[in-house]
Amino acid sequence: MIQVESLHKKFGKNVVLAGLELNIDQGGIFAILGPNGSGKTTLIKTVLGMVIPNKGTITVMDSTVRNSWEYRQDINYLPQIANFPGNLKVKELIAMIKDIRQKPSDEQKLIAQFGLEPFLDKKLSNLSGGTKQKVNIVLTFMFDSPLIILDEPTNGLDPLSLIRLKELIFEEKAKGKTFLITSHIMQFVEEVSDQIVYLLEGKIYFKGSIAELKTKTGQSNFEHAIAAISTHNNHD
Repeated sequence: MIQVESLHKKFGKNVVLAGLELNIDQGGIFAILGPNGSGKTTLIKTVLGMVIPNKGTITVMDSTVRNSWEYRQDINYLPQIANFPGNLKVKELIAMIKDIRQKPSDEQKLIAQFGLEPFLDKKLSNLSGGTKQKVNIVLTFMFDSPLIILDEPTNGLDPLSLIRLKELIFEEKAKGKTFLITSHIMQFVEEVSDQIVYLLEGKIYFKGSIAELKTKTGQSNFEHAIAAISTHNNHD
């Protein structure tokens, strides 16, 4: 599904990815974790072709990412901060994205699921952060794609919408889809993830299940296990 080989990325003198190697099989939910500045967002953006690496190769669904755009038609992406044009109404934005993607879409079910009917005629600039995030979720999930990338998907969501999001993720996973998720909400990560990919200083420091992580760190609590990885590495 995704193969990352010897990935290097610098911004000026700042090394963000330092020879990163990663293999993601098809099907399942992979949480990309790590402290601030560990390269999580840069890794996601290189997979999406939004950041060009200095060295290394990325293959997504048998397509090499560099100099290729077609593969992105098979990826649904929820950015951490969605910069929507504020003067557009919600229904206009949905129509615009459908027009750009030119793929069959199933937005009506999602609009109902997240209670967005009353907001369809409202301008995006008039929406709360949580409502914008629900619109973001609809735009992400309304197309049928094998790879779904979610960057901090829980931002601003109320408890009911969070439950709906988790249900949606599990529904899509049951169809054999692959998820890459970043989140700083460890309870959410623990509830949805099959595998943890932990980045530290631009490299993969751990990849495996939550149970394996707990065994490796000797911690029964997931948050403590994550904290133990970070502190252990600092003492190396």
